[in-house]
Amino acid sequence: MRYLSDVLKEEYGEKIYKLSLSSGCTCPNRDGTVGTGGCTFCSEGGSGDFAAAFAPIPQQIREAQARIRQKTDARRFIAYFQSFTNTYGDVDRLKRLYEETIRREDVVALSIGTRPDCLGDEVMEMLFSLNKEKPVWVELGLQTAHDDTAKRVNRGYDLGCFEAAYARLKAAGLTVILHLIFGLPGESREDMLDSVRYIAALKPQADGVKLQMLHVLKGTELARQYEEKPFPLLSMEEYTDLIAESVRILPEDMVIHRMTGDGPRKLLIAPLWTTDKKRVLNTLRRKLANTVPNREKEDRRP
Repeated sequence: MRYLSDVLKEEYGEKIYKLSLSSGCTCPNRDGTVGTGGCTFCSEGGSGDFAAAFAPIPQQIREAQARIRQKTDARRFIAYFQSFTNTYGDVDRLKRLYEETIRREDVVALSIGTRPDCLGDEVMEMLFSLNKEKPVWVELGLQTAHDDTAKRVNRGYDLGCFEAAYARLKAAGLTVILHLIFGLPGESREDMLDSVRYIAALKPQADGVKLQMLHVLKGTELARQYEEKPFPLLSMEEYTDLIAESVRILPEDMVIHRMTGDGPRKLLIAPLWTTDKKRVLNTLRRKLANTVPNREKEDRRP
């Protein structure tokens, strides 16, 4: 089990912090190109509610660094473009924006959140070129490996689309990080673990994974559905049990970027236990302390 913070400290000799930035992009699942309304769980902030408002990059970085430096003397950063779909739109504009960002001395890597249906030839050429300068991470919001669930949450692409994009990214030598959400409507515990098993079995292997609980946020289609007909949500014990089991399933050298996530308190409807992050993390630590990956058990068999 490898955690991102440890991997970065080993590589750079110090703690590396993320700057949550905005590229000014929208999403094809919002503007009608693929669909409207976006994924049912996606807020008006495009799943980047903690990201900076769109502004010139130097301003965004300066303000994001100032917030971080209120608590630490951070020197180097990962530039994380999280909100909406950050490879969607004018590629020339995006290339200028990302080049300006990645060429900063205090930025060690570029992390770009996007969709697998927004990785055309020009975009791939841009990412390949940027990756020659510094590491480029491409974060794909898979969320689930089940197409029936994907339709329920209006993801807007099927698993075949994901697999084609994933193969292209890996062939181009890019770092690929996959997102999964536990607790999506209609999914059983086994469905969720099947998505983990799917990621674990990908060839070539994914570089990293982000795991998080489903948040029901105000203003989303999911919130409307929840208020109209509440669906069951995972308890903290159920969620942390799933995380511990996921760690047993995932490859030993896959980097875990996140095991829990924050929903903005002003928007969060449920589950409210996620706001007690200290309790959640302590519960995770306790359960993970007794977790031995299945692959290690298998390696020790006579």
